[in-house]
Amino acid sequence: MSGKIPVGEVRPSQLLWTYGPGALIDMPNLSVVTMGVDSWEEARCQPIDESRLLAAVRRALGPQVQRLMVPPVIQDERVDPFSPEAKIGVPVRPFPRWLRCVKCQLLAEFDSGLFDIKENPYRPEWTRFVHKNCGKAGGKDVDAVPARFLLACRNGHLDDFPWNWFVHGGPSECKGTLRFYEVGASLQTENLWVACDTCGAKRSMVYAFGERAKEYLPACRGRHPHLGRFDHDCDADPRAVLLGATNSWFPVTISALAIPLGKDPVMQLVRDGWEYFSDVESVEETKIVVKTLKKTNALMGIAEYEAEEIWEAIQDYREGTGEGVDVTETDMKVPEWEVLTSETPPNDWPHFMSRRVDSPKPFSEYFHSVVLIERLREVNALLGFTRVEAPEEMQDGADRPSMAPLSDGSPEWIPVSEVHGEGVFIRFDEKKISTWMTRDIVKERDVSMKRGHEGWRTARGLDPKIGYPGVRYALLHTFAHLLIREFALECGYNAASIRERIYALDPKDDGGPMAGVLLYTAAADSDGTLGGLVELGKPESLGPIIEQALKRARVCSSDPLCSEHMPEKDRSLHAASCHSCSFVSETSCEKGNRYLDRTLVVPTLKHSDAAFFMVDL
Repeated sequence: MSGKIPVGEVRPSQLLWTYGPGALIDMPNLSVVTMGVDSWEEARCQPIDESRLLAAVRRALGPQVQRLMVPPVIQDERVDPFSPEAKIGVPVRPFPRWLRCVKCQLLAEFDSGLFDIKENPYRPEWTRFVHKNCGKAGGKDVDAVPARFLLACRNGHLDDFPWNWFVHGGPSECKGTLRFYEVGASLQTENLWVACDTCGAKRSMVYAFGERAKEYLPACRGRHPHLGRFDHDCDADPRAVLLGATNSWFPVTISALAIPLGKDPVMQLVRDGWEYFSDVESVEETKIVVKTLKKTNALMGIAEYEAEEIWEAIQDYREGTGEGVDVTETDMKVPEWEVLTSETPPNDWPHFMSRRVDSPKPFSEYFHSVVLIERLREVNALLGFTRVEAPEEMQDGADRPSMAPLSDGSPEWIPVSEVHGEGVFIRFDEKKISTWMTRDIVKERDVSMKRGHEGWRTARGLDPKIGYPGVRYALLHTFAHLLIREFALECGYNAASIRERIYALDPKDDGGPMAGVLLYTAAADSDGTLGGLVELGKPESLGPIIEQALKRARVCSSDPLCSEHMPEKDRSLHAASCHSCSFVSETSCEKGNRYLDRTLVVPTLKHSDAAFFMVDL
């Protein structure tokens, strides 16, 4: 909403992945920028308890972060548009500030007095600006649309396009009316022009891009429109970007699976619902809270225990004597690995229910175990964002990208989203992988990918010696991608809705060895699909699916170019992989389709002796 005018709707998850603080939302009739979290109504945000994720966020943003909160949403879609409930939402403001009349091509700022906003409470997405008394429309009001050019820089700043500076070739005292118009049949930049009515100056938009832009664009002003402030020490070169371009906002997120951290189920419930129990001072108050939680079903599983048991657990948790109270794990995946690989994985926790099954017989020598996860919850936290260039991958926090802030000052809470789903966890045989890694050809592929990694980072001014995940990761990562593509064909889920989580650590690494993949989805019901992931994880189904995935991967439609690709030659981050054989949606992939190599998984046209799976297909 802009002020208190509703302007449209987005899904809550989009406020983390697409339209978070600082991002532009290109509505049908206007464009807005999402304000920083310090402008949100915190009282309307629902807290999420996930202690491991909160600890990781604090390491990244500071100890002042106290809570993880879900963005405010309207619970009842049938709410009266004129009621206070209709005003619940995330604040936004119009951006860019420059508008163009579609009739007379007038180019001016929305607060210049030439434009009015037309609200539509019943269809908020139809809210729009109009040019009042347009001369070319006989004095009628005409729609005004956002000017579709902006400036952005690598430091996360975003600004209006400097129309006056651009058309006049620098600072000018001319305050004439500007017009934006098109010539020619196409909308290429050389056919888009801006002109001044008073002095007659005009310039093509082709000069806003490339090397020539340095001559016609000013220095970056360090503007953060979502915070209403300027950073005056920005030294990055501004770049012209188009409204709606994907490189104008890249989220920096961190996620964790909700897993039981202790063996005592009562203590785990108290930990999960601590926001309800933190102020409880007696067993009588505990009874009142428990009674409320049972009625509202706000804390699953609480009905199975008596108030006296819960009060005792509250006291232990508060005093720090309860099991697993101190959460100091720095690696997000190590405790998840311990739960997934335990001899008796949890099967009765509200947010995590799993069941161990046999490995598929054709591949029993390659896999140690398979776990069907019938219920899981993933919580994602937004740390910040970048512009122009996507954030580079983080390696245990040592290579965290330079992020633009979510708030004006150090945030006390961070927006999160949670998804519930199902999945399949496959643990590889450690002895088999360790033996495979000793092959000379595998070591050669490892060196090739590492050189590509070092060249890629060197070209971007990054430390080339850190961040390389290793050949073990490349094997597991490629296998996960092949299986995602095959699952999408078999179970009816869209490939973009299936995500991966790779567990790969060498024996010498802290927390190692680890070798496993978790494939999961946020659409857990199997009704309306062709089976669901859990069904496909059963031995009788998983074996043929893996066999078919490996068979497809042996030959790519882009071969022999794909199989012959060497990453050190073009300083890339993948070897024998491409969109035709193993790339998936970047929202599904941990590494943005990096560190992939079919040669490590199956025999290819170029190499037949580096494959981990040496089976007849």
